[in-house]
Amino acid sequence: MLLSIALIFLLGMSFGKIFQKFGLPPLLGMLLTGILLGPYMFNLLDTTILSISAELRQMALIIILVRAGLNLDIYDLKKVGRPAMLMCFVPACFEILGILLLGPKLLGLSLLDAAILGTVIAAVSPAVIVPRMLKLMEEGYGTNKSIPQMILAGASVDDVFVIVLFTTFTGLAQGGTIDMIQLVNIPIAIILGILVGIVVGLGLSQLFTKFHIRDTIKVILILSIAFLLVTLESWLEGIIGFSGLLAVMALGATIHQLKVDVATRLSLKFSKMWSGAEVLLFVLVGALINVDYAINAGLVAIMIVLGSLIFRIIGVYISLLKTNLNSKEKIFTAIAYTPKATVQAAIGGIPLAMGLASGEIVLTVAVISIVVTAPLGAILIDKTYHKLLVKD
Repeated sequence: MLLSIALIFLLGMSFGKIFQKFGLPPLLGMLLTGILLGPYMFNLLDTTILSISAELRQMALIIILVRAGLNLDIYDLKKVGRPAMLMCFVPACFEILGILLLGPKLLGLSLLDAAILGTVIAAVSPAVIVPRMLKLMEEGYGTNKSIPQMILAGASVDDVFVIVLFTTFTGLAQGGTIDMIQLVNIPIAIILGILVGIVVGLGLSQLFTKFHIRDTIKVILILSIAFLLVTLESWLEGIIGFSGLLAVMALGATIHQLKVDVATRLSLKFSKMWSGAEVLLFVLVGALINVDYAINAGLVAIMIVLGSLIFRIIGVYISLLKTNLNSKEKIFTAIAYTPKATVQAAIGGIPLAMGLASGEIVLTVAVISIVVTAPLGAILIDKTYHKLLVKD
């Protein structure tokens, strides 16, 4: 296991730097490292690491979402208003609609199987988007119109919305019926997650005011509570909807509202933690990629992924109607809403594990979506933001 950890960090950082030298996102090198080390290539990773891969990737995601919350100003988000809310579900709905139209024709799927595939593909990747939006906020690009903040918030809720739909459709495919309670759980999960995050953030802010606590201890406290909030989501599953990841982000945003200077210092510490967590996340995502599946799926799977992105982009433009964003800013927002990685890696294999007939093709297209959109989206964001957004 120690050897596996050493290989993940040493090779992940090395390949990341090599790709960066050629003007490409480091995550490409990290994904490649995972593919090479993973069970489908040279199989150099210990099975213990692979067995806890989902938990390790979730920890990395929590770190970047805490950092996002600590940088998120609610007043900036309020300035955006309606478009921020629409970005939470409209683009995802359009992408699912695209899969419903394309899946039966190109892959011979039933409408239900196409709906399952749509919910797997429709989620954007916070792991790709969040660090880039934070970079834009630090550099002042698009912040006057709160564009990075809108994308940050929308991407987080987008994932909750899609995962609940995925659970509903896979339950239906196993012989169940559409449970209205599950659909009602979508707004409940979002609202309850935000409320619990705010309450915890208020409590932590009071604690930091009354007692002198070193920033390092504050980081440990916040991270431990964030882990508990995400665990709470699994405990409440089947009882009431609750989004642990949204609670984590709301926690950080509440601290930012009440203790700006503390939030700024803590954000720097979480930024340093992300340097290691990023390597772990993307190398382990890469290790899930079955190259044979990707090759065998070929052109049809790529057409499905690219076709669904067109529908997503239409959804983004509809969400941005009657806003003060100009055409360049709308183009950038659409680009920023394309990368996929973490959710697809987390749920792409579930239909196959359930024994669904469409399981293999769902996993294959999920893998293709990661391989195509994660690097493409990251490159386009990195290369276009200074041309399409105004620096404040």
